[in-house]
Amino acid sequence: MASTPEDNSPAVRLHRAARIEDAAHEIIVRRLKQRGWQPVITAYTGYGAPGWARVMARVVLTRNAQSRKKLEKVRGWRSFTTSPVNHARVLIQIGDQVHETHTDRSGYVDCKVKGDLEPGWGSVKLSTEGAESIEAPIRVVDPAIRFGVISDIDDTVMVTALPRPLLAAWNTFVLDEHARTAVPGMAVLYERLQTANPSSPVFYLSTGAWNVAPTLNRFLSRHLYPAGPVLLTDWGPTPDRWFRSGREHKRNTLRRLAGEFPDVRWLLIGDDGQHDLEIYSEFAHDHPDNVAAVAIRRLSPAQAVLAGAIPSPAGGAEAVGSGGKTWFSAPDGAGLWSLLRDTDLT
Repeated sequence: MASTPEDNSPAVRLHRAARIEDAAHEIIVRRLKQRGWQPVITAYTGYGAPGWARVMARVVLTRNAQSRKKLEKVRGWRSFTTSPVNHARVLIQIGDQVHETHTDRSGYVDCKVKGDLEPGWGSVKLSTEGAESIEAPIRVVDPAIRFGVISDIDDTVMVTALPRPLLAAWNTFVLDEHARTAVPGMAVLYERLQTANPSSPVFYLSTGAWNVAPTLNRFLSRHLYPAGPVLLTDWGPTPDRWFRSGREHKRNTLRRLAGEFPDVRWLLIGDDGQHDLEIYSEFAHDHPDNVAAVAIRRLSPAQAVLAGAIPSPAGGAEAVGSGGKTWFSAPDGAGLWSLLRDTDLT
């Protein structure tokens, strides 16, 4: 049996904001169903190891069952105009095993199921009443793997100028995804790291909303970044607060990955514009055996100001020791590779 999200439990006393949101969703869903809207499943890239898989997806209502591609339009705001189907029964087929779970109050499925998949890329089948079944890709980590990459997205692989609220809203809701720019040299850096460490997984960790996952996946593919799970969060009220904490999402995800893959040492890649320095430092201190090194992309003075950070002194690539780990710092992927290529990571 699959595990279910915590806020499905009737014992949880929801925050007032969450109750208001749920009441609004109930009214909207009822009216949309009366107009003939039907559920559709959006699958996110999951991960796992032989014997288990973490499956992530969302069930929402659309105007008709054939309009799946309309959920993935170029402009990000369209991804936020759907209505979630909460507490929907979802079947997960992994090999010959079928597990049952339910969507949470925001229509999401995030559960760990048992099943055998070969290392590499696999898939599970998701189905729910009234919707077309869909395959969810799963990155299956080989138990023999001892190295992996965890990468931030905003201002690490893609220039977004977060967290300034107006710029963040513009980038998320208005800007054409083809106008988003990649950080120079980062895709080449990741490709070289994978070449040096065959079969090593790459995880992308961001405080962005799940709604923009299709946009981010297309961006990563178009700019030739290695494929990998994109681990996002759900914006809006939670069972106990008005809004989710992006920093806590990153902290919790890092701790979870350390527990699920205790033998993997991660290269943590981020930037100095948000909270990566603080979060990675804490994780390296608490889980030294799970950190190989930390690579930080330094923002330019202009980018740092837009991101609400204090500009770092101008300079080239450098490596410094901190917390028993080596921290690499450079303004782009080429600079980071010049430091990493002579280490035991490559």
